[in-house]
Amino acid sequence: MFDFDVGKLLVFGIVALAVIPPKDLPRVMRVAGQALGRMRRMAAEFQGQFMDAMREADLDSVKKELDSVKSDFDNVQKELNTIEQSAKIDASFDPAMAVHSEQSHAIEAPREVGQSEVSLTGSTPDAAGPAAEAVAPVAPPPAAEPEAAAPPRDAAE
Repeated sequence: MFDFDVGKLLVFGIVALAVIPPKDLPRVMRVAGQALGRMRRMAAEFQGQFMDAMREADLDSVKKELDSVKSDFDNVQKELNTIEQSAKIDASFDPAMAVHSEQSHAIEAPREVGQSEVSLTGSTPDAAGPAAEAVAPVAPPPAAEPEAAAPPRDAAE
């Protein structure tokens, strides 16, 4: 700080001997030593505070960087949640059950749609009205008799 070397200290000591009488010299040296000790303690305290401020500033920069990384992580997590929600498959859709129900409907016999309110046999007395005359029983068409199996013709004939 003051850049004292051995030569400057020697000159300072000789001047002090010339100015300060020898009987007061021990007391002056004690006071000078105490003042030098106080200056060193203040310098050490200042250096400690400076180092604490540097660590705190470094910690602040690390904290800011950590907060930045945390906010980036939160943004990525939000994006992943959004992607997950958009890609989520509807749980009510079960392809195996859909195929099973389609197959079971295809295999089952057709169900009856309902009964006709008009009797086609004419056995009820109410059916003797004009609607009963319009409805006549229809006979099924005669079944076609299978033709006799003819022997296959040869290509040579």
